[in-house]
Amino acid sequence: MAKPIKETPFLSGKDAKDFVKENKEVVKASEEEKKEIRASYEALKEIAQFAI
Repeated sequence: MAKPIKETPFLSGKDAKDFVKENKEVVKASEEEKKEIRASYEALKEIAQFAI
């Protein structure tokens, strides 16, 4: 049987400030990064073997 999920702790103090700051400064991935990610995904997809 699964274990119960614990409540998520609240962030406070410096941790809360850092969290807000980091989430305000979100930078989108560049086209080059997206191409690298796509190439990695395709390579892993080629070698993956899933039993259906």
